[in-house]
Amino acid sequence: MMIMKNAVRFLCLFISASVCSQAAATRKIPVKKNGTHALSTVRKKTESNRTLPVLHEDLPLLIPKKKDGNFGYVSQKGNFIIQPEYHIAVFFYEDCNLLNSPNEKLRKFGTADYATVEKDEISYRVDRQGKRVYRFKKEDLGQCIHKEYVQQLFQGYIMNGFYGIIEKSVFKDANDYRQFKMYPQYEYLYILEGDDVANPMIIASRNNTFGVIDVEGNTVIPFEYADIKRNFSWKLGRMFEVSKDGKNYFYIDRRNKTY
Repeated sequence: MMIMKNAVRFLCLFISASVCSQAAATRKIPVKKNGTHALSTVRKKTESNRTLPVLHEDLPLLIPKKKDGNFGYVSQKGNFIIQPEYHIAVFFYEDCNLLNSPNEKLRKFGTADYATVEKDEISYRVDRQGKRVYRFKKEDLGQCIHKEYVQQLFQGYIMNGFYGIIEKSVFKDANDYRQFKMYPQYEYLYILEGDDVANPMIIASRNNTFGVIDVEGNTVIPFEYADIKRNFSWKLGRMFEVSKDGKNYFYIDRRNKTY
């Protein structure tokens, strides 16, 4: 009887460890017939995580999406992988406070393998299967190491009530139109922060609608939105958070595909 209890306890611990690790190796262990289904389910979940569909290499594997007032995560095909139950859900990305936690065992939860979500005013880190692996505690958080700021090459310039773009290092005379990278012609411009400072994405407005252009003035996202958020969605997820009515927001990629 004691041997059987130990065997069951060992099986439970093994299954628990398998669920918590996306890359956990599958080992053959002696189990009873009624335990095979549970172990098979764990294997299927791990395998499905490895094979999330990749339609575009530049996009995240999992994308935050709102449904019925709550956020979950969908694949690039638009299917919910993590069901919508959170008030806040952000892209899978590093959390520098956890990466520098005084508790070394918790630092792994600060990597980009996890995302931060919030439910009932409690913040968690979840893995790509939707499992809550960590609940935020103030004493666990370390000091972020500030990275060197990458100076932007371009900035907005307002003239006669219209916005244009200049290259800061060469612009000298506003009376010489040739010195403008983009001559003032828009109602509004905002340069989004990104990793490629030579080719930034720019939120622009004309005729009271918003779109996205590049630094050459080419339209990336058509001018058909009531608002586009000026946040880090481009930097973190290579996506834009847009709204048709100024109230309900959703993500699109640079191909103007909705998620």
